[in-house]
Parts: sequence; C-alpha cells; structure tokens
Amino acid sequence: MTDIPKKLLIIGDSGVYGWGDLDGGGWCERLRKNWMNHPGAPIIYSLGVRGDGLEEVTKRWHLEWQSRGELRRKVPDGIILAVGLNDTAKIGKKNGRPKLTAEGYRFGLQQLIRRIKLQTALMVIGLTPVDEEMMPFAECLWYSNNSIEIYESQIEEVCLEEDIPFLSMYKEMKGEINHLSLINSDGIHLNSDGHYWIYQRVKHWKALLKWACLEERYNITSLYI
Repeated sequence: MTDIPKKLLIIGDSGVYGWGDLDGGGWCERLRKNWMNHPGAPIIYSLGVRGDGLEEVTKRWHLEWQSRGELRRKVPDGIILAVGLNDTAKIGKKNGRPKLTAEGYRFGLQQLIRRIKLQTALMVIGLTPVDEEMMPFAECLWYSNNSIEIYESQIEEVCLEEDIPFLSMYKEMKGEINHLSLINSDGIHLNSDGHYWIYQRVKHWKALLKWACLEERYNITSLYI
C-alpha cells in the first residue's frame, strides 16, 4: 500500500499569499514546487489572505484546516503559522493606536497556539522588516521596524513557553547589508528576491525538515533550528 503523504497548511497574510513575488509566486509556492520533486513529500496548502492579522486567522484557521483533508476526511498533519505584521501597523498617524497592541497580540497568539497544538503539529514563522521611508502604506497605515521587532519577540517568547518550533525572520533579514533591496516599492511587501530569501531559510529549517521526513534527502549539515 502506498504511503499517504502528509499535508501541511501554511496560513497567514499577504506574505503567505506571495504578494510581490512576480517570478516565483511567493516563498510558499517556491517550497511547494520544490517538495513536488521529492516523491512522498508533504502536500502544501498555502492559505494567505492580504490584510489578515491575528484575529482574522484565529477566526478561520479551524475551518480551513478541517477542509483540507483529501482522503477519508483526513485533516492536515501540520500547520505553519505566519501572521502578525499587519497587527503592528499604527492607524491614521505615526504615533496612532496599532491594530492590536503588543500585549493583546501576545495573549491572542498564545491562546491560538494552545488551541492548534491540541489538534495538530504546529510551527511558527516570524515577521519581516519594512522600509519606513515609504510609510504610510495605503495613506493611513504606519509600519515601523521598532514595533515589528517587539512583536516578533512576543512570538518567540510564546513559542518558547509553549514548546513550539519558531523560525525568526526580522533580525536576520534586517541584518542583511542590502535588506531594503528585498522589499517591494510599497515598503511592506517583499519582492521576488525577498521571497526567495525566506524560501531558502524555510527550506533549510531543521524543525520543518524533521516533521516532513526530508532531512536525509536534503543532506544538509548546517540547518536552522
């Protein structure tokens, strides 16, 4: 009997959707195509919605998850959660109120993680920097790297507390000498180079490869935790 491949749901915002990547369709699409070259590798469902924040993902994740089984009502074996950038945006003015405060984001994220991990394997990805010179986005949303760093630290702390694999993004991408060249002209979305950068990082993520049973196929000696 042929083994049934695992199913992986990647849920989040426009970064998951792949907005800005005119060449490869986004880091999720790049990963999906790569895994298709490995017989038996997990099947990826990319479920990103532009503008989504934590509250929107919290409302839809369970229905999305339940609806992605293919055989005998089998639900996906794992979820990658990548959301939070839109929650950092201050509305109306540079020092306005964010869509969701850092404290509110942390509380909501912890509650969501606790719900998800009771039903399936969960991994979480961090946030990406923005080009502050291009703010405000859509003439009303102010994103700042200082806020993004704070919110990503909240993600990391919650993942540590809940023993969930976490792949940081902000510090690593911000540390690139040419990190602004990875960001689209709108200031918040990544371009094709930016999505490729994330794809390479996710593709070599040890926790993901172990879950996917792809460690030996990639034959990698130095992996992200």
